[in-house]
Amino acid sequence: MVPSGRVYLLLVLGIAIALFLSSVFTVSVGILGTLLFDSIVLLLTLADGLLVRTRRVQISRQPLGRLSIGRDNPVVLTVESGQRPAKLLIRDYYPTEFGVSTPLLQTSLPSSSRQELTYTVHPTQRGEYAWGDIQVRQLGGWGLAWDDRKIPQSTKVAVYPDLIGLRQLTIRLTLQNTGTMRQARRMGIGTEFAELREYRMGDDPRFVDWKATARRMGATPAVSLQIRVLEPEQEQTLIILLDRGRLMTARVQGLKRFDWGLNATLALALTGLNRGDKVGVAVFDREVTTWIPPERGQHQLSKLIDRLTPIQPVLLEPDYVGAVTKLVNQQTRRALVVLITDLVDITASAELLAALGRLTPRYLPFCVTLRDPQVDKLAHTPLSTLDGSAIEAAYTRTVALDLLSQRQVAFAQLKQKGVLVLDAPANQISDQLVNRYLQLKARNQL
Repeated sequence: MVPSGRVYLLLVLGIAIALFLSSVFTVSVGILGTLLFDSIVLLLTLADGLLVRTRRVQISRQPLGRLSIGRDNPVVLTVESGQRPAKLLIRDYYPTEFGVSTPLLQTSLPSSSRQELTYTVHPTQRGEYAWGDIQVRQLGGWGLAWDDRKIPQSTKVAVYPDLIGLRQLTIRLTLQNTGTMRQARRMGIGTEFAELREYRMGDDPRFVDWKATARRMGATPAVSLQIRVLEPEQEQTLIILLDRGRLMTARVQGLKRFDWGLNATLALALTGLNRGDKVGVAVFDREVTTWIPPERGQHQLSKLIDRLTPIQPVLLEPDYVGAVTKLVNQQTRRALVVLITDLVDITASAELLAALGRLTPRYLPFCVTLRDPQVDKLAHTPLSTLDGSAIEAAYTRTVALDLLSQRQVAFAQLKQKGVLVLDAPANQISDQLVNRYLQLKARNQL
């Protein structure tokens, strides 16, 4: 039981009563009057605290499930009141490593009612965390005492990659499958035969099947031209090489660069599986530490999430050549090879250039780099608005411009080797990579 603010106000009032009685009567009368008044206040407070215990509300936390890193994950508390109205202060003991929207929840419930209270937590690192109990304070009917107690709700919670983003991407791909893919069939885009149909105005004459037309004209002279409907080729292979080396340990926009890369890996894998491709993933630093052979089907996505979620970046320089050599030995058929990493300068990219050069022309190499938006901001911010002294501001901007310039030189060298390149801010990489992959599929570049 905790006294409310009203109790302290009443006790202060007792002092005023003492002064009044002392001035009218004697000091002893004032003291006795104050003691009597304070005793009554304290007895009422005790009674209020005991009564509220008989009218305690019921509070439970809905199952948390798997949380997504870098997202606002909703947490729902269900509160049920008894026969009397209730005024509550609620604190849920979420992991201290999480950001939170509302640390302390306040609510008032009518009698015999039920309410759901929602707040969000924002984890910035994957792993398993301990989630504590729920502490609740319920104000007594007279407003004199809080009933302070803990409701046992401790549990373990796991933080995964961006599962919320994967669910949103699934909806997007489903809508595309029901709209865009049908349009692609009507336009004759693709390489695999889907069906024959009659020629319509606007169809490409190159897709007319003269043999099928001749056969049908032999049976039915009035038949029109038959056209071959093609769809994008299925059962292609997508291999994703994810770097977990030194540069991937840096934090960008609140998350480690590796976490952005892992989110992009899973988003690309989901898209590839949705389009009927085989998808495999390799994670490497000085060696390939994780190899998941390419398979198709949604069960592969579950396997990728389970195998990749525990992996953390390390302070080791990546061996690009070794990773590519491992891939070439494991994957003999042509595949789209997407390498997710980052670049610092021309010298550091020499090994990357040599490694990706080994993949052409047998494979289609695709280099994806995660840029820090802060570097872009520093490079393009006028000197007058930068913080610090003029010399420091000029130096900072010069370094940022030099880093961007060296990246562009490295990308130009990669393109000369026939390597596809995508350089995007780390917090935008998933969407841009998925869009680029869908463009490659639509153009049959795989």
